[in-house]
Amino acid sequence: MPSTVSLPEDWPAHPDRSLSLNRMGSFDWDLVTGLMHLDTAALDVLDTPPEEYDGTPESLGRRVPPAEWARLDALVSSALKSGSDSYGAYFRIRCRDGRPRWTHIQGRVMRDGDGRPYRIIGIVRDATEELSHSAERLGLDEERRRQTSVVESTTAALAHARTVKDVIDVIGDAHGLERLGSMGMVMGLVEAGRIHLVAEGPAGSFVPGTRYTRVDEEYPMSEVVRSLQPRFLESAEEFAEGYPALWSKISYMRISAAAYLPLIAQARPIGALGLLYEDKEGFTQEERNLLVALGSSIAQSLQRAMLLEQEHDLAEGLQQAMLPRRIPAVPGALIAVRYRSARMGQDIGGDWYDVIPLPGGRVGAVIGDVQGHDTHAAAVMGQLRIVLRAYAAEGHSPGTVMARASVFLHELDTDRFATCTYVEADLSTGVLQVVRAGHIDPLLRTRDGECRRLPVEGGMPLGLSAEFGRLEYPVTTVELDHGETLLLCTDGLVEQPGADLDDGIRALAALVREGPQDLQLLADRLCEVSDERGGDDDMALLLLRREGDDAARADGGRLRQHVAPGDPEALVAARHMIGAAVRAWGARSRADEIELVADELIVNALMHTDGPAIVTLRVLSGPQRRLRVEVEDRSSALPRRREAGEAGVSGRGLMLVDRLADVWGVEPRGSGKCVWCEFVV
Repeated sequence: MPSTVSLPEDWPAHPDRSLSLNRMGSFDWDLVTGLMHLDTAALDVLDTPPEEYDGTPESLGRRVPPAEWARLDALVSSALKSGSDSYGAYFRIRCRDGRPRWTHIQGRVMRDGDGRPYRIIGIVRDATEELSHSAERLGLDEERRRQTSVVESTTAALAHARTVKDVIDVIGDAHGLERLGSMGMVMGLVEAGRIHLVAEGPAGSFVPGTRYTRVDEEYPMSEVVRSLQPRFLESAEEFAEGYPALWSKISYMRISAAAYLPLIAQARPIGALGLLYEDKEGFTQEERNLLVALGSSIAQSLQRAMLLEQEHDLAEGLQQAMLPRRIPAVPGALIAVRYRSARMGQDIGGDWYDVIPLPGGRVGAVIGDVQGHDTHAAAVMGQLRIVLRAYAAEGHSPGTVMARASVFLHELDTDRFATCTYVEADLSTGVLQVVRAGHIDPLLRTRDGECRRLPVEGGMPLGLSAEFGRLEYPVTTVELDHGETLLLCTDGLVEQPGADLDDGIRALAALVREGPQDLQLLADRLCEVSDERGGDDDMALLLLRREGDDAARADGGRLRQHVAPGDPEALVAARHMIGAAVRAWGARSRADEIELVADELIVNALMHTDGPAIVTLRVLSGPQRRLRVEVEDRSSALPRRREAGEAGVSGRGLMLVDRLADVWGVEPRGSGKCVWCEFVV
């Protein structure tokens, strides 16, 4: 017989007591009614008082974080749909005191004869100690790998940050906060003895009165800037005790821990970073070391971004000073100009525009781009703009202006070249003389809104043409009707990453075609598209519209051209301009006669006098509309009409003028004379 042993009255223990003592509880979930019974032990594991539980799983939502709830819901749904008879999962809850707790749930699915689930019976238990032991054994290497990954990924992202905003985005966006395990961040920069708050999160967490704070105030960021030491707040209680004024305004955010780091560059504080956490208990030494290292990396990136922004502001200010302060009023024209620098953080470029008043009511329009994206490019641009303006104002032909500007740039102590388009416009006639030096073609928008590319014969870029001895710049003559718009721009407006330049020009033409009629609104629209696209290049834009309508043609016009002796380019340009003016004034039927007579008078003036010839064309209104050609020179000797011998050439010119012109004559003009002729048109 076994010996008699005295046993406790409650032996063996009831299963409920066994579960309770081991931090386990049970649940019974009726899927038909949706009710879930949780025993006292299960409610204790979930830290939920019985009076707060109404018998439905939804009332546990205040304890289970949303992300964990979604994961559990997906797990249960998958088990029910797949036909599984059980499921299990680890998940976190948030206790009433704010501390997180790991728990484990195990459920057995009951199904009817048709396989439809109708009930789940299971247990829920406290898994904090279990997982902590597991983490101690298995998680150390994984944590070290995670920390290394955090440092590497954050440093890699910061390497591309070129502005303060870029740095803030790397740290404060969802990916950055996820890397750091944080739910929010604040960042402040030291400015003149104050801390300027430049970022805060999550959205809606800004505390009024903290945008600017003094370094000597009792705020955690102020403290780390003063002490140059990090401040780790390991609990809500520590935060509330250390900074009661701030905590009273942010306690609703459920912050359980915070780390404030000084941002130090070159041994001086440039700002402070605060990382806010929920569901976190304190900081391990490894975590502290990680955050301090990241703070140093962030500070270096932040200082680099600030220096780049300062350099960008300096370069942009330099370029803005180089550009014209105002655009002169041009009778007969509407003009709109715009300049946009590249996106923030990129170096400035050498793009420019200019509008140059010229004698005789003409105007010069310039668009150009110096090679490079730095302050040197902006400085070269300023010098080139000034000399090009000077050459144009001296009265040189457009081809000569370009050639001289190229020589100047070649002789300048620089290795830069420039592309440029120069347009000399006579608004009274609509005649445009266009010269292109390696630049993109202009666009023309007609009165009905159509937009097309203007093919302009071009020469080499400025600087290169002088270096290779190819200073010939052909002049293309274009007629600009009343109401039509000429568009000049740099390639920053048309270049798109991965796209052909021609595709970019076609896209720009489509934008102009669909854009508003108002010139200023059209310029704004084109700039908006450029800003939206971003890019690494700056952009300059010039729009010139000839005012008036067709009825204005009858009021007459005036065109003047200076032709210097020994300047064949000026003679060719004058011929082009005369032909275009004759067509623009509606005298096509007599174009050959007028051009031949004008050419004869110009050549005579250059051959028989020592100075230049000044050619003037004008339309005279009256009973008969007439086109008048005047050629002035500095000689007072009057031309004589005489018969030429059989083998002679001299003397035939005035005979030609007499035969083709309706009337002609000679007038004294100061120290010289003017030979004129008129044609009824």
